Amino acid sequence: MNHICSRLYNLYSQPGYSRIIRILFYSTEALNPSISEISGGSLYKRISPVGDPNASIVTVLNQWIEEGRTLCKRELQAMVKKLRVYRRFKHALEVSQWMSDRRYFDLSPSDIAIRLDLIAKVHGLKQAEEYFDNIPKHLRIFSTYGALLNCYTHHKSVEKAEAHMQKMRDLGFATSSVTYNVLMNLYSQLGQHEKVDILFQEMEGKGISPDKYSFSIRMSAYAATSSIDVMEKILERMEADPQVVMDWNVYAVAANGYIKAGLIDKALEMLQKSEELVTGKRRRAAVDFLLTLYASTGKKDELYRIWNQHKTSEKVYNSTYMCMIGSLLKLDDIEGTEKILAEWESGSTSYDFRVPNLLMVAYGNRGLWEKAEEFINKAIERGMKPYPSTWDCLATAYLKDNQIPKAVESMKNAILASRPGWKPNCSTLAACLEYLKGQGDIEGIEEFTRLLRTQGTTPSSVCKELQNNVEDGKLESDTLGQIIKDAVGDGKGGESLK
Repeated sequence: MNHICSRLYNLYSQPGYSRIIRILFYSTEALNPSISEISGGSLYKRISPVGDPNASIVTVLNQWIEEGRTLCKRELQAMVKKLRVYRRFKHALEVSQWMSDRRYFDLSPSDIAIRLDLIAKVHGLKQAEEYFDNIPKHLRIFSTYGALLNCYTHHKSVEKAEAHMQKMRDLGFATSSVTYNVLMNLYSQLGQHEKVDILFQEMEGKGISPDKYSFSIRMSAYAATSSIDVMEKILERMEADPQVVMDWNVYAVAANGYIKAGLIDKALEMLQKSEELVTGKRRRAAVDFLLTLYASTGKKDELYRIWNQHKTSEKVYNSTYMCMIGSLLKLDDIEGTEKILAEWESGSTSYDFRVPNLLMVAYGNRGLWEKAEEFINKAIERGMKPYPSTWDCLATAYLKDNQIPKAVESMKNAILASRPGWKPNCSTLAACLEYLKGQGDIEGIEEFTRLLRTQGTTPSSVCKELQNNVEDGKLESDTLGQIIKDAVGDGKGGESLK
């Protein structure tokens, strides 16, 4: 299954703790999320349609000022926050830099912490570290140190995270549960569960009270190893602790643990408790998680109950459609998935091909390439542009039914639609090239390799499998071998599909 599609099935396999990190490390969480009533709201309306993450929005910002309009610092901070919520990190970074470089607003420690986080996401850890080293000493406080720790854990850089945590201990900044939670969560994600316990014990030994996130991370660690007895003891301790405010997420973690252990009845009890605590702003995230969990229990009626309750009470966004579609596919309900996708198409949500991509993959796995082809053609007729991963899904579907010429054309479309960092399904690409070799179509192979270069799918971004196919002689000929090696280089590096 295509990476971008399969990842959605596991999107909520372990609840995140990013919000509490944002509150303490990036204090703009306190800002009013709505900027529609201030001048920045109109500017955001200009920025919002710039959907290409690689396109710059600086010209839009400059034009705003050239028109004689004004912006205060608070408006720009709110804009950065909103862009981060929608994961438009490059655009958020541009606004942050423009705020200081062009509007000359002084940056607060929280502004610096946010920029540090954005630099790490957009440019990587090295540039984030360089930025941190240039922060004036009087602004290197808990929030900025904590932001860098969060960057290390986000990139799963264990050694750097541990060294930085020690610096925070030495400076007296490791005095709250949130700092420990960040590192414990990293250990939990990497399966280093014994380190979770060690850090938890250190925290308690220093008199730092664990919060519900600390307990939940520890619960997740034990749930991952099906240590249900220990998980239940932690849950009992949380319920008995008057300082711990139980929420839907805690019981969802427990439900997830029971599901992994095959204890479905206990999981359903936890899900019922979780539902009873779903309120307010976190309702949407809770619904997404509950959908995936109910799908994992195999209870389709419960899945539809949650879905129908949600769509009758508030607007359904793309992320929830993706969770519902992914959940139905997990239950092998193609007909139900098609109905939900039809609802999505007729609704008011923005057209995001990641939603139908889930069904396109399912069609491909079942040899239903004609249905996938029909959907994509209709979308194109309406002016929609399929993602490279959409074409890639279709090419793979064609290949499974031995429709090789169609697979070749679909893979060309995928490469033409690609962006830097994207890479194709290497097995499908290799099969297309092998087919062209068998046809004696060296020009066709050259066209593929030229497209891989010119469209930004650089030599190092083509995965190792294709290189192995060349090296073991599967695609070998004097001319073809050199063409492929020029196209894929050493087969190392490159980014995963995003």
